[in-house]
Amino acid sequence: MKPSRIFAIDWSGDKRAAQRKIWLCEVTGGEVVRLENGRTREAIAEHLIDEAADDPRFVVGFDFAFSFPIGFLEKRAHKRVETVWREAEGLGEKWLTHCPFPFWGKPGRRKPRLGDLLHRRTELEIARELGLSPMSVFQIGGAGAVGVGSIRGMPILDRLRAAGFSIWPFHAPALPAVVEIWPRLFMGRVKKSRAEERVGYLDEHHPGIERRFAEAAGESDDAFDALVSALRMDRHRGALDRLEAARDPVVGLEGAIWRPPSPTR
Repeated sequence: MKPSRIFAIDWSGDKRAAQRKIWLCEVTGGEVVRLENGRTREAIAEHLIDEAADDPRFVVGFDFAFSFPIGFLEKRAHKRVETVWREAEGLGEKWLTHCPFPFWGKPGRRKPRLGDLLHRRTELEIARELGLSPMSVFQIGGAGAVGVGSIRGMPILDRLRAAGFSIWPFHAPALPAVVEIWPRLFMGRVKKSRAEERVGYLDEHHPGIERRFAEAAGESDDAFDALVSALRMDRHRGALDRLEAARDPVVGLEGAIWRPPSPTR
């Protein structure tokens, strides 16, 4: 599996402003081809399907959780990740509205005392090995909530899978492929909420990119996430070539965050 192109999608679960917040970056051979927003979640899926019809030799990184912790999945009798995605499509908006246990973050819904059961194995490993703190997919309100984007992203994965995409690590690797990413793993501890730090990071680590792309990333932390993620994925294309389907049944249901061989800290 040798991808010739890399896409990174900075995702958003925002119901009203997705077109503004979702950014797509395409990198080929270390060169940024485009960095753009303006598409809805559904339009992103259609665009990728159209791209695959022309040239399927690419890998896409999406920055949302592809599944839930194993305890939640076992209680709901899931055996395959596709049924997880379809349940998210059928019940997701009810979860986001009513915030049933174990979801939390809405007014009156405090974080449940579930310890490690709040997180997937991949998130616990990152926390233990790298000292970083991925958020729980069950958090659907408040600062840092990732659950909204994840719940509204899972149906997109089902759509891409139906169109012939391989979704790692659930399926045998084949192009086009989709991997879950966490931009923080690509950029260390830069305070990306500050424009001057975003610009400084790009000047130091990616000084050769076109001015228009650097300016877009300087103006938007969403664009910055997509840009840096795509560049780092492209830098580690060799590792993407060697993707393998999960052998562990837990990972085969929970999924995993793709990590470059040498994460920036």
